[in-house]
Amino acid sequence: MDNSIQAFWTFANNVTQKGFSFNSNFLEANVINIALLLLGLIYVLNKFLGSILSMRQNKVLSAIQESEERLQQANARLIEAEKQLAQTQIVITQIKDEARLTAQKVRESILAQGKLDIQRLTETSKNSIATVENQVRQQIQHQITTLAINKVSSSLQNQIDLTMQSKIIDYSILELGGTL
Repeated sequence: MDNSIQAFWTFANNVTQKGFSFNSNFLEANVINIALLLLGLIYVLNKFLGSILSMRQNKVLSAIQESEERLQQANARLIEAEKQLAQTQIVITQIKDEARLTAQKVRESILAQGKLDIQRLTETSKNSIATVENQVRQQIQHQITTLAINKVSSSLQNQIDLTMQSKIIDYSILELGGTL
């Protein structure tokens, strides 16, 4: 640690005293050593880094290939789902149409049944009215007949005396005797 601090201070003093410049002496600057070191590093690291980069490239390519396969599968599922959606919408439309037709038929059936019920009630009402009218007529006729008989009988009682009664009785007896 002390060496690195001392090297830093030496470098800093050199830069401040001389400035920063390019050393043209190749032997002193160790350019050849640095170049050989760089070439050696490139050669050694090329194989090492090349294999790492190749493995990484293979992983990325396989990940891309898997992603493309999943994309194709997802697209196939999407197309299938869209087909199913279209079929479902067709079925829904058919069900709605059938429901409308059924509702229309039920409505017409109810209206027809209502008309039949109204006609039946009308006929029943007319028949009931006719029956009541006949009963009323019969009662009126019965009362008129009863009143007429009562009037005739009271007028006959006022007009018939004993001789007339005996003649009627004799005539009725003769009639009965002739038919026997």
